[in-house]
Amino acid sequence: QVQFVESGGGLVQPGGSLRLSCAASGSPFSIYAMGWYRQAPGKQRELVARITSGGVTNYVDSSVKGRFTISRDNAKNTVYLQMNSLRPEDTAIYYCNIFPMSSNYWGQGTQVTVSS
Repeated sequence: QVQFVESGGGLVQPGGSLRLSCAASGSPFSIYAMGWYRQAPGKQRELVARITSGGVTNYVDSSVKGRFTISRDNAKNTVYLQMNSLRPEDTAIYYCNIFPMSSNYWGQGTQVTVSS
């Protein structure tokens, strides 16, 4: 069993930046492909970006390409999401999970609000 704790969210103005962190505990973290997901108000949770155990990345949501960067530090059992040039439409609760996601591994998420 693995557990994830997300942090780093907050209120930021359009054009600003945030760095989200996801700390893992439990099962060996390095074996998992990981994803960052988000759920905007009134919408379904969706995959934003993913990274393999070896660090190969893919940005599933085309709107974040060139603005978001997913990375991981297997020694620290942590995956990151660097978010630049934030837009109001990026407002959502952000979650990490393995990829493909498991319903057993959702954490509490971290709220990101982009507003002036």
